[in-house]
Amino acid sequence: MKILLAVDDSPVAQRVVDQVIALADQLKSVPDVHVLYVHPPIPIEFATRHVAREALDAYYRDEGEGVLKAPMARLKAAGLPVTPHILVGQPADVVLHQATVLECDYLCLGRHGRGVVADLFVGSVATRVLQRATLPVLLVG
Repeated sequence: MKILLAVDDSPVAQRVVDQVIALADQLKSVPDVHVLYVHPPIPIEFATRHVAREALDAYYRDEGEGVLKAPMARLKAAGLPVTPHILVGQPADVVLHQATVLECDYLCLGRHGRGVVADLFVGSVATRVLQRATLPVLLVG
């Protein structure tokens, strides 16, 4: 059993972690939890005019490690085996791709709750994932 837990640096991320722990307690076997942080891409043409590619990669890695630190610690403390993943791309696309590549059984993520109007104009990672997911999704608000 594999769970993909997509997190970001929002307050809702902790609630998603708590729900994954609760879900794991209900399963017959201990699931492998893949914890994913997706950094939206900085336009490479813009970024590389100002910093070296290596510095940009280090920035993505440092940001990701910072975001993953608390969720990883909480999941490990609950006795769950965890694997971190830090990727760059359009969050909904990357989350769905990783769920497929890792052959996950569940996908868990949070919803920021900006509201219907904001989602209409800006869109929502959660909405995009729900529209296209082919596996069960646990959405936490």
